[in-house]
Amino acid sequence: MAKHVLSVGNCGFDHRALAQLLKREFGAEVTPAHSAADALAAAQDGDYALVLVNRIFDADGYEGLKFIRALKQDAQTQTLPVMLITNYDDHQAAAVAAGAEPGFGKSSLHEPETHTRLAKFLR
Repeated sequence: MAKHVLSVGNCGFDHRALAQLLKREFGAEVTPAHSAADALAAAQDGDYALVLVNRIFDADGYEGLKFIRALKQDAQTQTLPVMLITNYDDHQAAAVAAGAEPGFGKSSLHEPETHTRLAKFLR
């Protein structure tokens, strides 16, 4: 049975790149969400193995870190594994401090360390 991933705040190009990689490497199905409200509702209603959050949402400029905090404060979603997608170390550190798993940047999408981090939740 395929694992499901929620892709939050990514543009179409980045969503497709993530979806292709996760399908190819892990057989995962990836669902996009463009706003914080849509993403939170999807996370509450869905059975996701992992939530991948863009640092800045493409559709409306919402901050991914704010969404991670909201996800971790909600009783229905606080145990969901979540990763921030960013190349900025300080933003990664803030996300981990807020309860996220160590994430990755778009530039390291195909790096072995990224695959190891993803495999923890998708294998």
